[in-house]
Amino acid sequence: MTENNDTGPFPSAREDAATAQKVMEETPQTASPAFRLAFEDDDFLLRPDLRPVRLQLELLKPELLQQEQGIRSTIAMFGSARIPDPETAALHLEEAEAAARAAPRDKVAARKLSVARRMLANSRYYEEARRLAGIVSNTCVGEHVCDFVVKTGGGPGIMEAANRGAFEVGGKSIGLNIVLPMEQSPNRYVTPELCFRFHYFAIRKMHFLIRVKALVVFPGGFGTLDELFEALTLIQTGKIEPIPVLLFGREYWERVINVDAMVMEGMVSPEDKDLMTFVETAEEAWNLIAEFYRLPR
Repeated sequence: MTENNDTGPFPSAREDAATAQKVMEETPQTASPAFRLAFEDDDFLLRPDLRPVRLQLELLKPELLQQEQGIRSTIAMFGSARIPDPETAALHLEEAEAAARAAPRDKVAARKLSVARRMLANSRYYEEARRLAGIVSNTCVGEHVCDFVVKTGGGPGIMEAANRGAFEVGGKSIGLNIVLPMEQSPNRYVTPELCFRFHYFAIRKMHFLIRVKALVVFPGGFGTLDELFEALTLIQTGKIEPIPVLLFGREYWERVINVDAMVMEGMVSPEDKDLMTFVETAEEAWNLIAEFYRLPR
């Protein structure tokens, strides 16, 4: 990231920071934390009172870097971090089958076997996310200004699949990682210059929706549901313009979310069901996005 040096006769912050590093006489005054430049004083910046400043920084840094990378619009792709690629899923199933055979009366082993079978079936979503990201990223490879850039949470599972699909066709992709108690490392397919890390969930979720042209949601857990329902709420209440919200896997979503029950109870309107569209393949998803924006196919 380069600093704009259009400061007129004034030295830039970078120049003054360099000047401040020059050796001067060690005195109680120069050794005091109060003497540090405020923007170089971590103890000061991490104070609770500075939360508004940190929120602003976390909003600004990804925004400015995306501008520099020519990111004009994005497609956000959500889904479980636990869904592996088919090869890994097959290996996990073999291990679970062996454990179940070794302990046929072990309920934990039986449950793990059942989950492993479901994960192998769900691994098809990894491949669909990978293929869709490749299709989307082919619309902007090597251009300075890019539309429909793949944006994910930057982690494993469906996120990795989407970043991987973009990487494999030479496209840029964005990863919005967050600091968690169980450390989440960015997957190796995110474009390094677009690999961001957040402290605040709220700012991270805002960045998911800035520039977004479509939301593509694969089966997932609490985090995926959180991101999906926040977007649906914003569309429903008119806080953002309508965009395609595509849910991969009708069977999964109709088991997990009973919108008909909410309609019957009067909690949502019948037309709110139209905010979401079920899809099963990458081609189907891209065709709906292209149709919505009247793109050539």
